[in-house]
Amino acid sequence: MKTAILALMLTFSSWIAGWQQLRYAPDLSPPASKKAIITGADQTEKYLPYLSGKRIGMVVNPSSQIGDKASVDSLKALGVNIVKIFGPEHGFRGDASNGAKVDDSVDPKTGIQVVSLYGKTSKPSPKDLSEVDLMIYDLQDVGARYYTYLATLHRVMEACAENDKELLILDRPNPNGYMVDGPVLDTKLKSGIGFHPVPIAHGMTVGEYAQMINGEGWLADGVKCRLKIITVANYKHSMPYTLPVHPSPNLNTQQSILLYPSLCLFEGTIISQGRGTYFPFTVLGNPDLKGQYEFSFTPIGIKGMSETPLFENQECFGLDLRNYDTQKLVKSKQINLSWLIEMYKAYPYKDRFFDFKQSKQMGNFDKLAGTTDLKEQIIAGKTEDEIRKSWEPKLNQFKKMRKQYLLYP
Repeated sequence: MKTAILALMLTFSSWIAGWQQLRYAPDLSPPASKKAIITGADQTEKYLPYLSGKRIGMVVNPSSQIGDKASVDSLKALGVNIVKIFGPEHGFRGDASNGAKVDDSVDPKTGIQVVSLYGKTSKPSPKDLSEVDLMIYDLQDVGARYYTYLATLHRVMEACAENDKELLILDRPNPNGYMVDGPVLDTKLKSGIGFHPVPIAHGMTVGEYAQMINGEGWLADGVKCRLKIITVANYKHSMPYTLPVHPSPNLNTQQSILLYPSLCLFEGTIISQGRGTYFPFTVLGNPDLKGQYEFSFTPIGIKGMSETPLFENQECFGLDLRNYDTQKLVKSKQINLSWLIEMYKAYPYKDRFFDFKQSKQMGNFDKLAGTTDLKEQIIAGKTEDEIRKSWEPKLNQFKKMRKQYLLYP
């Protein structure tokens, strides 16, 4: 009897101890703010039923992934009837260099017709869309006005609106979503690298940006595109996001993606941004800066990245930003203007610094900046604070306008 009572007491004590351990054990489940970010594309349960029985067109490139597979391949395997693919700059499979025109083709892997939106045409035609019931847009943006995918988004939305086709956007995080900065584009300088009156860094996802295009009446004749957006789960603009796939050949590291809003301005100068190396948009240099900087690099022709880069086979001297602490950008929430000011001061032939007529590999600085003022301010020796103050009125107006289209905090 005593043995039975003792056993019962030990069992009860063990139960109490176990209960207390469970009661007071720390909660190891991640808090809501730390949940994994899930892209719109990865949430197939939210849109697969909507695709059933429809002929689907897709605007995609290598950044368009579901898990670790191309979204076209994944959806085709799931029985989605994809009848046409539309490829932006660099092509559907991402093997074309920057600025290289891409021809229409047939994808050898799937046998699906591929229409290039960076070749003979930049906008889907009524004939292209006649075979499509629903369009899907799934491209990874990097949050900078220069990125040509925003012009592609505009043209696809316009074509869908004109041909009464709905556009389904599979939204993705903006790796530079924490930043809203830079001069707002003067529409007189509208181009493929600056399509809308927004600052250099707009701080929006593609889904949010599409809502702004619609809401601000930026499509031709004020037409509206029917949008359906699969939002990113567990996402805030302030969250860091490392892209699982390079969005384009010359943004091939997370460092280059975070530096891109600041360094792309150099495409309108005589300073190389490292095209023709395997680390573009992380270095700056020019042969004429020899003696002023110790660091150097030599651009070469690289197929699929930059076949004929600026200063090909010439040693360039300048800045190595491959280990630059990008948290400085995150904390300031501003693009870095000091590098542009420094390079202009260091370069000995001032009249050549912004002269894009010197090389086909140089762009128009004013179109990149979105204003003629910035070039003039740099030449005049204005300080960074003076330059930034000139941005404030229009930048503040944009920030207020932007708020009404946000899908994420």
